[in-house]
Amino acid sequence: MTTPFHDVSSKRRAAPLRQAIRLAAVVLTGSMLGGCLVVGPDYETPGVSVPARWSNGGTRSLAPDTLSQWWQRFHDPILTSLIEDAVAGNLDVAAAKARVREARASRQQAIGTLLPNVTGAGSAIRSDVGTPHTEEVSNIQAGFDASWELDIFGANRRNVEAAHRGVEIAEASLRDVLLTLVGDVGAYYVEARGYQARIALARRTAASQRQTASLTESKFQAGAVSKVDVAKAAAEASSTAANIPTYEAAYAAALHRLSVLTGREPNALAARMQQRAGRIPSPRLPLPTGIPADVLLSRPDVRVAERTLAQATANIGAAEAARYPAVSLTGAIATSGSRIGDLAKKSSISWSFGPTLTVPIFNGGQLKAAVDVAKAQRDQYFIAYRATVLTALEDVENAIVSLTQGRRKVGQLATATRHYRDATQLSRTLYQTGSSSFLDVLDAERSLYSSEDSLLQSRVAVATSYISLAKALGGGWDGVIDSSRPEVVDVNTGPHFPPQAKPVAEKAPE
Repeated sequence: MTTPFHDVSSKRRAAPLRQAIRLAAVVLTGSMLGGCLVVGPDYETPGVSVPARWSNGGTRSLAPDTLSQWWQRFHDPILTSLIEDAVAGNLDVAAAKARVREARASRQQAIGTLLPNVTGAGSAIRSDVGTPHTEEVSNIQAGFDASWELDIFGANRRNVEAAHRGVEIAEASLRDVLLTLVGDVGAYYVEARGYQARIALARRTAASQRQTASLTESKFQAGAVSKVDVAKAAAEASSTAANIPTYEAAYAAALHRLSVLTGREPNALAARMQQRAGRIPSPRLPLPTGIPADVLLSRPDVRVAERTLAQATANIGAAEAARYPAVSLTGAIATSGSRIGDLAKKSSISWSFGPTLTVPIFNGGQLKAAVDVAKAQRDQYFIAYRATVLTALEDVENAIVSLTQGRRKVGQLATATRHYRDATQLSRTLYQTGSSSFLDVLDAERSLYSSEDSLLQSRVAVATSYISLAKALGGGWDGVIDSSRPEVVDVNTGPHFPPQAKPVAEKAPE
């Protein structure tokens, strides 16, 4: 709102203007001194009780770069390249970058409230009163209005603090998206390789069982076995081959998910995944787990929860400050004349300046209730932070157990598979010489195929548990992420005429 002008003559202007300047200096000095005041609680990082060590190991704190680039431990160049492609092209990452830009812009808006607000206005009017022999009259005006809220009790500074926490939340959320993305790419890659290996195993086993069926047919022609054995041999080969379509469908689903995670169409990686087909990646180095307190620093979701709590605490101060008086400085200066040359001359200048005090007197308890709302929200975020920490600890403990027990299972299955392979070779040799029955061969082949397939699944589970442990510990992408570049670049945003809509062509009558 523009403050009314008080026109004075040029002779009387100098003294009041100097007095106004002095008054402004006094108020500004007071605001600077009062600018140190804030209301509401000051945030302190809450202490959360965590155990001294993991139940399954880990006694030393991790170095900052211990978990970075954990996928390099698989020594799989295709996995590494897929993760790099996903970081560059994933759409969830792009959306998280946009949220960072949004948070930074909101912070800049909040910072703007700490500074004066100045607007300018101008007008040029030509008029005629409509009576005979009267000349037209011109009136040209220009001026500035200014206002500045003196943030004596820190309301705006608390809002700036909350906005800054919002930037930190957005940046930590971006890191959380990257952590999840890298883990998902690794998990789906391992899953796809596992299905490739299981498909190859089923094909090899079915081919071997068909050879056994052919041998059984020959022995039947010679009268050495019954037709029942021939039928069982053929059925066993077909039963094994029936698993292949199921595995191929599961492989296709994993392949499609991998492609989408990299920001491409679902089948974009089909040719690429044929390289090193069926080689299940296996980590060659152990993953150090550190101590439970490390997750408070390394897990981005914990960081998000903690920064959200800090933001909620700042919001309490902003709500509390609304209950205190507010002081603003407002001023205006204007000049007018019948010609442009008359502007800014002393005789045509008018001004106004002065403070405005606003005191909340009665509002039905609304401001107090707003503070209570902010405090209750802060408590909710505090509980959410504690829950996030507990979930992080649980994730690590579960991943450690899964990885440890999975490796034991792989060792036992590898031993069992080796023995089943020996038994199968021996039973086939004895069957060919007539020293063993077909049932022995059938049982040995079934056991070998089941054991080999279980071994492949266990190797996939170990690699997946390793990835889960890396994620649970907060390992992810640690490279530089440029969040400043927008996804959509607007052009021709200045004043311009809108494009004309193209007429819709009418459909010719049939």
